[in-house]
Amino acid sequence: MPKNEANSALKIIPLGGLHEIGKNTCVFEYDDEIILLDAGLAFPTEAMHGVNIVLPDTTYLRENRHKIKGMIVTHGHEDHIGGIAFHLKQFDIPVIYGPRLALAMLEGKLEEAGVRDRTELRTVRPRDVVRFGKSFVVEYIRNTHSIADSFTVAINTPVGVVIHTGDFKIDHTPVDGEHFDLQRLAEHGEKGVLCLMSDSTNSEIAGFTPSERSVYPNLERIFMQTPGRLFVTTFASSVHRINMTLQLAQKYNRVVAVVGRSMLNLIAHARNLGYIKCEDNLLQPLHAIRNLPEERVLILTTGSQGEPMSAMTRIANKEHPHIRIRQGDTVVFSANPIPGNTIAVVNIIDKLMIQGANVIYGREKGIHVSGHGCQEDQKLMMALTRPKYFLPIHGEHRMLVKHSQTAQSVGIPAENMIIINNGDVIELTENSMKIAGKVPSGIELVDTSSSGMVSSKVLQERQRMASEGIVTIAAAIDWSGKLMAKPEIHLRGVVTSIERSLLQKWVQQRIEEILTVRWSEFSNPGFESEQSEMDWGGLQGMLERELQRSIRKELQCQPSVTLLMQTPDEPPVKVATDGRRRRTRTAAQVAS
Repeated sequence: MPKNEANSALKIIPLGGLHEIGKNTCVFEYDDEIILLDAGLAFPTEAMHGVNIVLPDTTYLRENRHKIKGMIVTHGHEDHIGGIAFHLKQFDIPVIYGPRLALAMLEGKLEEAGVRDRTELRTVRPRDVVRFGKSFVVEYIRNTHSIADSFTVAINTPVGVVIHTGDFKIDHTPVDGEHFDLQRLAEHGEKGVLCLMSDSTNSEIAGFTPSERSVYPNLERIFMQTPGRLFVTTFASSVHRINMTLQLAQKYNRVVAVVGRSMLNLIAHARNLGYIKCEDNLLQPLHAIRNLPEERVLILTTGSQGEPMSAMTRIANKEHPHIRIRQGDTVVFSANPIPGNTIAVVNIIDKLMIQGANVIYGREKGIHVSGHGCQEDQKLMMALTRPKYFLPIHGEHRMLVKHSQTAQSVGIPAENMIIINNGDVIELTENSMKIAGKVPSGIELVDTSSSGMVSSKVLQERQRMASEGIVTIAAAIDWSGKLMAKPEIHLRGVVTSIERSLLQKWVQQRIEEILTVRWSEFSNPGFESEQSEMDWGGLQGMLERELQRSIRKELQCQPSVTLLMQTPDEPPVKVATDGRRRRTRTAAQVAS
């Protein structure tokens, strides 16, 4: 790239993935051009009631959609591609470049969401170079990770080369034979790397991350020693782990039933692309294995993280329509809980054991290795690239801090690195790196509603209902401001010692008191106008607020209060002083 003549700075703006695990999303901006690197999601916490996924706030991208030139996808994990379909509903992305497996998985997501026509998907291979606009030339460099077809990228910009590692570990004996292109990294380091942005997930762990291949003998030992049915649960996207499991099933004469939509989809794509190789008759539907001897059955399933709707969770809860745990079954958790999931996973393990399963889990069993590099992997990355500036990314705060300490131990000056937050605007030039501003960087919550998005107000209401319960009151009010019948009251999740009949009587008295004092604020009894000024909506809102305040004080708790107010269909007919009959009409009736 030519040297920068206008002294413009490259802006690097992470929207997700900092001080957290998941929703990895980063913006690179130079002058009036933007490229995106990944667009991931995260999964909701227990307090996010009814929420399916968590996305980064994309306000900045919506406001600058005219600048977007395209997207770089590094690999196919959900925390890197899971948000793309949702973003395309809000703004176009002209072109998305990515590896074959990631784009095969992404294409299905875009078609299902109805946004496939809002972008162009282009696959890349190792050392492919692609251009975005005038300012960005990106090279894809093969790395090793827990999913096949994973890449580090070298982003050539007018101010210099930025290396973004993506998720990585340095595996010298990869299961698929696709080695990390360390030579190409070293060549960039020799020419000069301005900034390294590096995965921090395992920065607290000393040493190297073991090779994926080290899991094979430990899994094989389980296959050899298991007499009955065997269940294996792992990450749906762990192509290498799934491939090894299928190879062992073939070797030990077990027929495999795959349970879980995400795993079925991934295996289908990986087989089509050649990343998983097995005989067709090895994989069978559930109904085909029911009559097989137990020692010939392997059930490969999702749910290693205790996800509420996953197959393993439903099996443990006795909710799966086709599978029940039997005495003597063996269940292998070939995955460690990611931060925040430990309690859910432990609960699932307990339930499986109670039902008679032998559950094999834990780091000491050697049946899982991470896809992220530890401290020695990170040091090697820095030694090869020799960056002038360093930004630790992809990790919680303590991970970012530890990664920066590791960087200092190999000679990168402390003043040449920054621990950044989501939304920080980093300005990078040939001779400086600084935080120069802030863009919106919150979260967007998605559920299964038609609109999809859950506002913070709605989430707060759900949290309040879950913690304190809900009180629903149904009341009918006539045109004179009187109750037409006793109000009905329903409590859900509210603890109280007050009898329902007494509470109902108290609520009736309170409504009558409020109507007596406040009715005139919302009605117009006069005859001077054909339009009635009766404000039923305002009345309902006022009643609901007053009742909520009174009920919370009376019950000594904080339930959510909802008022269902019934009003008369027709306004009353009145006789004016001149003897003429006039019907008072609502504003809505006049408008219609």
